[in-house]
Amino acid sequence: MKTRKITFIALILVLAIAATACGPATPAVPAAPAAPAAETPAADAGDVIEGVEAATFILANASPDDTVTGLLSHEFARLVGEISGGAMVIDVFPNSQLGGDAEIFTNVGVGEIDFIVGTTAPQVPTIPNLAIFDLPVAFPTPALARRVLDDDAYMNFIRAEYEVAGYKLFGMADQGFRVMSSNIAIRSMSDFGGVRIRTMENPYHLAFWTALGASPAPMAFAEVFIALQQGTIDAQENPHEVIVANAFYEVQNYIIHTNHLLHTITLVMNNPRFQSLSPEQQQVLEQAAATVIPWARQQADARVQDRVDTIAASGSEVIEIPADLMAEMLEAARPVYDMIRDVVGENLYGALMDSIERNS
Repeated sequence: MKTRKITFIALILVLAIAATACGPATPAVPAAPAAPAAETPAADAGDVIEGVEAATFILANASPDDTVTGLLSHEFARLVGEISGGAMVIDVFPNSQLGGDAEIFTNVGVGEIDFIVGTTAPQVPTIPNLAIFDLPVAFPTPALARRVLDDDAYMNFIRAEYEVAGYKLFGMADQGFRVMSSNIAIRSMSDFGGVRIRTMENPYHLAFWTALGASPAPMAFAEVFIALQQGTIDAQENPHEVIVANAFYEVQNYIIHTNHLLHTITLVMNNPRFQSLSPEQQQVLEQAAATVIPWARQQADARVQDRVDTIAASGSEVIEIPADLMAEMLEAARPVYDMIRDVVGENLYGALMDSIERNS
């Protein structure tokens, strides 16, 4: 593992030197940027841990800095430096500088990158049981979802899945719920009928929208705005942050709070690298993670409200889904629950259902 990592870092240096020698072109892998200013005061790291050995790490993500993913990445790096008294340094490479979510996750697994901050969906091919996070309409509120994600009785199952695959899961934050933007108002189950909605190419997502009566259409993300603008599709689904960042609300009349999936954000490390660290170094990482996860959730809540305000001010209507319609959506989605239960097994599925009941 160490040889691969040295080779990976050496390649970064060679590319950077080669780019410099060729002129003013931007290096293939730029230096890690400075952390962006947080929207709220930085998290309190607590006391410095003494006697920590020096170490340097690479953290990568596939999101811009001005997202919850970006904020979490930089704040985690800052906290690690602060708690370790500057002995441990994390260089952050955001916005797909080291690859997309799936590629980064794979490279963390083989030890070429130390950390990834990213959502679970691209991790499912490596860890199939993470399909449990694709259960639609499972949580009525983010607060309940977060209680479940902090429930050791359930999360020990999830951490074990990561460890078997060679990863260390520190915890999960989120970017709020995924919601629907549309040029067709949704106020009843019948309104979903025939709506052409862009989704990720995920079999469970496709099955969910089909069960509602919609016509899901996987599409490259870069094509979505034009497709909405030209009427090739009627709708798409994403967190509020993505809807505003990509100006989808400018070509959509409605934002419908379907709240069908929590957009989870994982903080994950290569497990062999974590196990190779001293107890003091491990304590630094655990303490930083325990501090940054609740902090990132606070950022998510503030940013969701800000984006909702932006959308409403634009003239697009924000539609809240009433409890009775949400119950109908859940009932329609039962076949998707059966699909996922068949994949993840009764133990993991039952642990989630028990946690939801226990924390409701």
